[in-house]
Amino acid sequence: MNRDRYDLPLTTASDRAAAHYRNGVDCMLSAWHGAEDAFDSAIAEDPGFALAHIGRARLHQLNMEGGKARATAAQARELAAGATPREKNHVEIMAAVIESKPKIAVTGAEAHLEEYPRDAQVLSILLGAFGLYAFSGRPDHDSAKLAICERHARHYGEDWWFVSYLGWSHTEAGNLSTGRTLSEHAMGLRSENANAAHGLSHAMFEQGDMAVGRKFLAQWMPSHDRKSFLHGHLAWHVALTHLDEGDLDGALAIYEQHIKPAGRPYPPLNIFTDGASLLWRLSLAGKAGLEPHWRDVAAYGEKYFPQAGAHFADVHFALAAATTDSAALDTRLAQLQARAADGKLAPGDCAIDLCRGIRAFAEGDNGSAIRLLEPAISELTRIGGSHAQRQLWEDTLIVAYMRAGHGDKAARRISARLDRRPSARDEAWSRQAQRN
Repeated sequence: MNRDRYDLPLTTASDRAAAHYRNGVDCMLSAWHGAEDAFDSAIAEDPGFALAHIGRARLHQLNMEGGKARATAAQARELAAGATPREKNHVEIMAAVIESKPKIAVTGAEAHLEEYPRDAQVLSILLGAFGLYAFSGRPDHDSAKLAICERHARHYGEDWWFVSYLGWSHTEAGNLSTGRTLSEHAMGLRSENANAAHGLSHAMFEQGDMAVGRKFLAQWMPSHDRKSFLHGHLAWHVALTHLDEGDLDGALAIYEQHIKPAGRPYPPLNIFTDGASLLWRLSLAGKAGLEPHWRDVAAYGEKYFPQAGAHFADVHFALAAATTDSAALDTRLAQLQARAADGKLAPGDCAIDLCRGIRAFAEGDNGSAIRLLEPAISELTRIGGSHAQRQLWEDTLIVAYMRAGHGDKAARRISARLDRRPSARDEAWSRQAQRN
């Protein structure tokens, strides 16, 4: 019987279909280009192969091709009737993700992993900055990711994918030295692994090792296919190193070359959130002339996220709308409030207050921005994403403090950050805050 790379049985009689499927899974787990073609080839070799169909459906979902994702998932469900119990559960869990039933998917995944801990794709949907735990609204999602990795670590050993995510989970949980060591080890196990490169970039960022992080990515990224879905986000990490050094033109050049919406082959959630957050950070740093870029990002957000629902996109929508279209932000806030009233807004009111705080800041009302952002930031982890992504709101609060003449408050918050990691930009802000 054919098996996957984790020695789990595959219900296909075609050796070629199984080989294509294994390649597709590896491409997904390493965030490498080629998964779509691999799953399509597996389906061509064996049209009845349920797991190849659900893998393809997941890629449609990541690319926000909702109709195709649901149709392909439904087909996978039908085909799974003749598959093993493990494959049936796998399909059901992935279909629940695709059908926007995250609670069912989380419960199903956790139970499934107790019986099939080496079903790496199922484990993977719980992990990462955009995984089910991160977007659940729970404030402890970083520790939850680490806990489930440690729970099943004995089943993976030196597996390159697992070591990648174990390292990143340690980093996001605050265990920076362990996280970096594991991420470096994962890169040694498989260098063609964008997830490991991404985790290592985060470890370097959290440790304040910006120059080393930029050098690492400069050496690694040329071998990374620019069509791979993390390529633009890794460029965003390079842009952060330019921002830290005060090189605003360098950061903007990276935005223009790698990140701005321009027919790029990356998931829309990455394109939109990376673009909006980098432009906002540039604005906080004093970069002028960004209006055309803001209009592009706002139009992209309206196209791919026209209604409230994906809360991480919604809080970034506020950045673009506060800069370009206050009426659009009013509409989005009303939608978020309605979802909160119905119990459908995972982070709760903190997401709404983050959006309101951003609007107040953009309008120059620093007092209101501070009043709204201070309590919301205490629950900031609930919006998901990574520490590096969420820092934007704390940056905004610090600038609001300084503009409102509260240099003492800004200095205390900056000092706490500098205790965690050195930062050229934070040191410059600290001097400015002390002058205020």
